[in-house]
Amino acid sequence: MYRSPHLSAPRSFSLLSLLCLIFAAWAWALDADYLPDEKLIERIRREHGAPAAERVAKWGALMQQLPAFDEMGRLRRVNAFVNSIPSATDMSIWGELDYWATPLEFLVKNAGDCDDYALTKYFTLRSSGIPAEKLRISYVRAWLPKQMKMEAHMVLSYFPSPDADPLILDNLISDIRPAPERTDLTPTHHFNAEGLWSARQRGQNGRIGDASRIGRWVGLLSRMKEGM
Repeated sequence: MYRSPHLSAPRSFSLLSLLCLIFAAWAWALDADYLPDEKLIERIRREHGAPAAERVAKWGALMQQLPAFDEMGRLRRVNAFVNSIPSATDMSIWGELDYWATPLEFLVKNAGDCDDYALTKYFTLRSSGIPAEKLRISYVRAWLPKQMKMEAHMVLSYFPSPDADPLILDNLISDIRPAPERTDLTPTHHFNAEGLWSARQRGQNGRIGDASRIGRWVGLLSRMKEGM
């Protein structure tokens, strides 16, 4: 589970260097081909072992297959593949309370928490050609019946049309369901590479800024740009 969104710029960056990083990362994120090549897979094999390299290779094979399916077919295949990775806390994996792993880090570790599932689904589906305006990473409050409490959570939302109710891709359940059927989830914010929205309004309404306000998003794009 993630902590509440951090909506200010990382203090370690100067304003100018932060803006340069944001614009470069956004341009790269919107145009990048995330398909892992043989050189990358071999590097993963050397540095992290054969099982990690096999997972990355399977991810690449999935991305090559996705364009042959309609968008719903892509959603189902990506949701099933990503949800097959075991769940674990950031503290147990990274020794941090909240760490947003890149897809490669997630696959190499073969473990992650809710934000890692949502982010990996987002980048995989973007690579398949689904437009950014149809995909948003969503901050929600999730009701956990076993614990009898609400907890911060993250899912991927797919909007078939601008004003439609989204479909929810979640690691807590295997089914992709329309948002109105997920009465256990209360959305608060959505974001993607193009912006940050309040969940109080539907569709393209409710924009409250840029995703650059989320420090972990900027750091994630930077690590992806560097090849991990």
